[in-house]
Amino acid sequence: MSNKISASIAENRAAFRKIFAPDKNYDIIERQLEIGGRPSVIYMIDGFTDAGVLQRTIQFMYSIKPEAMPKNGKRFMEQLIPYGEVGTLDDMDDIATSFLAGITCLFIDGYAECLIMDCRDYPARGVQEPEKDKVMRGSRDGFVETLIFNTALIRRRIRDPRLTVEIMNIGRRSRTDVAVCYMDGEADTKILDHLKKRLSSIQVDSLTMNQESLAECLYKGKWLNPFPKFKFSERPDTAAACLLQGSIIVLVDNSPAAMILPSSVFDVIEEADDYYFPPVTGTYLRLTRFATSFVALFLTPLYLLMMQNPEHVPQWLEFALVSDEINVPLLLQLLILEFAIDGLRLASINTPTMLSTPLSVIAAIVLGDYAVQSGWFNSEVMLYMAFVALANYSQASFEMSYALKFMRVLLLVLTACLDEWGFLLGTVAVIACVAGNRTIGGRSYLYPLIPFDGKELKKRFFRVRISHDNNGGQKNS
Repeated sequence: MSNKISASIAENRAAFRKIFAPDKNYDIIERQLEIGGRPSVIYMIDGFTDAGVLQRTIQFMYSIKPEAMPKNGKRFMEQLIPYGEVGTLDDMDDIATSFLAGITCLFIDGYAECLIMDCRDYPARGVQEPEKDKVMRGSRDGFVETLIFNTALIRRRIRDPRLTVEIMNIGRRSRTDVAVCYMDGEADTKILDHLKKRLSSIQVDSLTMNQESLAECLYKGKWLNPFPKFKFSERPDTAAACLLQGSIIVLVDNSPAAMILPSSVFDVIEEADDYYFPPVTGTYLRLTRFATSFVALFLTPLYLLMMQNPEHVPQWLEFALVSDEINVPLLLQLLILEFAIDGLRLASINTPTMLSTPLSVIAAIVLGDYAVQSGWFNSEVMLYMAFVALANYSQASFEMSYALKFMRVLLLVLTACLDEWGFLLGTVAVIACVAGNRTIGGRSYLYPLIPFDGKELKKRFFRVRISHDNNGGQKNS
């Protein structure tokens, strides 16, 4: 429903004050002034505005003579505002949305338009390297919580006019800015159109948890499968590389991570370090990560299966069996340690930095030596679970590491209950979860294995040389 503003400054001011109550909200600034002999009023949100830019703009407008005033606000914007990011709006609902996003609003008597100036200066931290997505070599910058900074970090790396950044608002109350980035002519148009349609049809009050809320809106009711539907990265170099390969990037304001789609299981496991080293080293790192994830998934279930069937264990592996007395069932030991590791992880997050080192030492002593001496745990079980705990950190994706954890717990329970058949059933369940997962647009989660693409599959396992095509672009050879 249209809510057009008036040409009367008094009516516009009354309507604005009714909505935002600047006399109650200390951070909403109302400043009355006179421009070209006409009464005017300017509104801004304290903390969102670059005071220097606004001061210089107002200082210039004070010098405007009455005879120089144009007939309407649009001409005033074009002729007399010495600033680039300006515009006009005539609907109060649109004005309110822009104002809450940090835009400065100016009303001038006689103009049935509101002049908006983007003098925003959001509070923001530095673009330092993200804690989770660190690399041994490469760029040391990372995304932050300010959307415009994140798009600038991508633009800095891709100086191509085909790079397109479309923005939309999602959330009836939060009106969160969401940017869709893609290379025009490179991205899959079917997936891109499907994504835009899904985003525009989202009906939600607010994106409370930023990208996680958006992801759950895109995949409503399909979260029993724990494997991640998207790849997330806080690195602009990773996002730029994915864009050049035809992926689509979704950025959400107030979130320092980029959502990359469509993403297969091979995409999620990839890391930036694979490409910052020569092909041989990058291939070694990638294969090591694959192998470590595979071992972390099956190590403890296989060990439990061996302990339940010691007669089938080869002689050269007998040293791995528990030699001491077992006071607590092995399944219970493994499950307790699975939960204890997550408990320690949560405790480390909430531990003050100055205490993290001494408390880590205490936890290692208590849970390591004393737990074995007390008889609760066997040393072999502690050893294998320690490897699993460390192997979880070989994954850059938290979602993937927890998906492997849930699958490992399922394998443990089924193996304990049904022995060899339980292990086989659990393995089938893992394969079904991976194969049954779907990326946005319905693309296979196992691509390029299913559907099979030999050339692309080779690139997923082996880091190939980056060469340049005749047009100056990059391609894998």
